[in-house]
Amino acid sequence: MALADLPRPTPGADEILVAVHAGALNPIDEYLRSGLMAPITPLAFPQVAGNELSGRVVALGAGVRSFAVGDAVVARVGKLRTGTLAQLVAVPVAYAAHAPTTVPLSDAAGLPLCGLTAVQMLDRLKVGRGDRLLIAGGATAVGLFGIQLAKLRGAHVVATASPAGAPLVRAMGADEVIDYKASATAVADWAAAHGAFGKVFDAAGPREDVSQLVAAATDAAHIVTVAGPLPPGCFDAVLPMWRRWYVNTVLWTRFRGTRALVAARGISYEYVFMEPDGAQLAQLVKLVDDGQLKLTTDGEYPLERWAEAFARLESGRAKGKIVITLPPLAGEGAGR
Repeated sequence: MALADLPRPTPGADEILVAVHAGALNPIDEYLRSGLMAPITPLAFPQVAGNELSGRVVALGAGVRSFAVGDAVVARVGKLRTGTLAQLVAVPVAYAAHAPTTVPLSDAAGLPLCGLTAVQMLDRLKVGRGDRLLIAGGATAVGLFGIQLAKLRGAHVVATASPAGAPLVRAMGADEVIDYKASATAVADWAAAHGAFGKVFDAAGPREDVSQLVAAATDAAHIVTVAGPLPPGCFDAVLPMWRRWYVNTVLWTRFRGTRALVAARGISYEYVFMEPDGAQLAQLVKLVDDGQLKLTTDGEYPLERWAEAFARLESGRAKGKIVITLPPLAGEGAGR
């Protein structure tokens, strides 16, 4: 990766041009940078990194009525796009929302991707009042949003976290915390002692063994993940037909162990890819401004220290979002 100068973008119809104040990093940025996604991504490289942003509108495309020049906004770029770690980014209005007014604009950059992911995972699980929910990876950015949003829905939340992450997870509202580092079977042992879970929200991924989540689940439970093993077919919507056979063969080979585990118990296992949604994002912004949803920033780095930011992301030790701030263009400052 390297810094580079690019032509100024022009907003198309139903797009806004945003002077970016900050972009936040996510695991997908690590996977793209490392080449892990190379066999399956439809992106052609080189690409500008970053998937979410905060900033101010500096120009409007044709047909835009919901935003004005000068508005502070947050946005997730399209599912098949990157590019938010740039001073100017054109964003579809359907993916943007007015930024929260009660938090710094840099912190707001960490809301769109993980906030929307958590909402959509809870929706898939149909989490509601009285539900007992296991959130694996409670101290991840998605997990921290998931805890708060599940509590707002009236659920009883049990989250996994390391001793270092446990205080933050409790501060976000988790009713109980499992130290997943206590032993290789800590999560399953806890569920055996206190009761298994019918709904499991997995934001932990490879740092916590998926077999432990299956062991902690009831028969016919529903597991929704954004970080666990990938099932065959999950990329079909974004891959050309000629590439699907190869990708699904690789995924089938890697997934067959998980398939056997969940099939033996009648468990529904679902991998979720977040859908950008400006209206849903606006609801999250309102929760932030109402004091019902907290944003957690692990660290903030200026663009010239992007390598340090990525190193922190890839360490797996971040608690909350890692934010990169962009220098304003002359006459187009994006700060608040």
